[in-house]
Amino acid sequence: MPIPKVLLVNDDPASLYALESLLADAVDQHQYQLITAASGKEALRQVLLHEFAVILLDVSMPGMDGFETAEAIHSHPRSAGVPIIFITAHYADEINRLKAYQKGAADYLFTPVIPQILQAKVAVFVEMTKKNIQLRKNRDQLAKLNQDLRVQRLQDLERINAELEQEIKERKLAEQRAHELSIRDALTNLVNRRALIQQLEHAVATSDRSGDGFALLFLDLDKFKQINDTFGHEAGDELLRQVAARLTAAVRVADVVARLGGDEFVVLIEGRAATGNAARVAQKIAMACALPFDIGSQRLKTAASIGIAIYPQDGADAQTLMKNADTAMYHAKRHGAGPVQFFHEALNERERERERWTLELRKALAADQLELRYQPQIDIKAGRTTGAEALLYWHHPDRGLLEASQFLPQVQERGLLERIDTWVVTQAGAQAALWQASAGALPGGEPLCIWIPLAAPQLNAELLQVLLPALRKHQLAPGSIGLELNEKLLLGAAEPLAELLQQLHTAGVRTALDDFGSARSSLAACKRWQLDTLKIDRAFVHAIGNNDGGTDIVAAVIHLARALSMRVVALGVDDSRQLEVLQSLGCDSCQGDLFSPPLAAAGLLEHADAAQPDGTPITTTTVPS
Repeated sequence: MPIPKVLLVNDDPASLYALESLLADAVDQHQYQLITAASGKEALRQVLLHEFAVILLDVSMPGMDGFETAEAIHSHPRSAGVPIIFITAHYADEINRLKAYQKGAADYLFTPVIPQILQAKVAVFVEMTKKNIQLRKNRDQLAKLNQDLRVQRLQDLERINAELEQEIKERKLAEQRAHELSIRDALTNLVNRRALIQQLEHAVATSDRSGDGFALLFLDLDKFKQINDTFGHEAGDELLRQVAARLTAAVRVADVVARLGGDEFVVLIEGRAATGNAARVAQKIAMACALPFDIGSQRLKTAASIGIAIYPQDGADAQTLMKNADTAMYHAKRHGAGPVQFFHEALNERERERERWTLELRKALAADQLELRYQPQIDIKAGRTTGAEALLYWHHPDRGLLEASQFLPQVQERGLLERIDTWVVTQAGAQAALWQASAGALPGGEPLCIWIPLAAPQLNAELLQVLLPALRKHQLAPGSIGLELNEKLLLGAAEPLAELLQQLHTAGVRTALDDFGSARSSLAACKRWQLDTLKIDRAFVHAIGNNDGGTDIVAAVIHLARALSMRVVALGVDDSRQLEVLQSLGCDSCQGDLFSPPLAAAGLLEHADAAQPDGTPITTTTVPS
């Protein structure tokens, strides 16, 4: 059945973007197709090309205004009955409202539009259109059936068709079983060598078209022959089955796990991040295989040596890539260089560098080498400090003072990142208590909020088990702590994540979507999880005033935040020109070097006391290294 279409007409790019964003969820769910037009003339062209369930029409447009456009649309026989919803920013204009209804308007809305009302009104007309389409379809089908068929003949044909479909289904199942027997390893049910070669050749062809590489992991078990000889072939077979299960559990559903024969396995990892994730997946497999295996009454231990080859750097075809991954595996096994080795030595060095960072950061936690500094957030209208972002620094014994962006991306061990978050939350909570005791609330009774960016890849219950007791221990006022969540943190299972966010809101912890605009799903995250604050990515702020519509984009983001009842914080505000534009657009708060670099805890209170009530920039504070 064809999908209904909705026409959105507005000459203002920011308003058009904001309204289009409010309808994005329904469009993504294929409830209807959204077509946009930037003028009345363009709207008329679209009406001649498409049938619409409803038209959302801006009243004030240059050239042909909304009323003239509506009259022209309804004058055409094809579009005479299309409902039109007028949208205007002019309140209490009863003359224009009456004029709209005289032109055939179905409704008349004022901006800023309440998202739920707009979505509900559009949904009503879309649903009516769907029912009309279905009615036409049913009418056509009945007319066609009544031409040649009687009821009894139709029933006979349906019975015969059902029997044929069942026979075809059984044949397909039999063919599928036969096919699986030809491509599956009988012992482990993994892909066999023959099927793996086909998958590899397909991966090579796909990579050549897309330009994205892929990784091949070649795995061999240590001491497998000894286990087979000592405990028997049945124990060896059971060990291979359990290894196959652990390999499958350690990779994504889309990854290919194959058994070549004996104790040799291969994992094919495709996708954009395949080459970057290869070492992480290999380490995960090595850790899984190092755990004991319970086989009968015996507890057996083995380990895996893993070689990694990357396409196209390490081989131009499937056979060469397999051979080089095998070579890397033997290097890992025979030279004791570690359980995981790349065929390309430069990649081995990169992984060793990551391991060094991880080890040193673990020591830094124990040696008290970490520090939090706080970059103020300034309320633009009041001109005072209302919050601060807690930024992590490392006093490295050899490299000097390091920002978090210089070392956290090097660490992929999730457990260590979660320990870092625990340390940051503990320190920030204690600091918030000191500020609360010494300075009290800000003017208006609001506490100074410390915003904490998280390092771990997902929001988890363990962090809340640290944060929530800290709030109670220090008797922090609601709004004293805020968590900055990027989209990766919001990608967990919906039900557990909703429960975690509800616990945060109940405890008075604020939540913000960090770096809005850095990924495509930000809008969905704002609407779905009802976050308090939206932080505009610094790249958008730096684009203000350029010729690529940077100012319009920021205006649209702020307009959208207003529709979602969210506060807006602009990041990376470095000059007064950016501040003036943000102030004119109605942005709530700013953060950047124009006001202050990150400060030590004591310096933040001094900065807050020095804030100017008229909203003028605050003198930059020099921070010692």
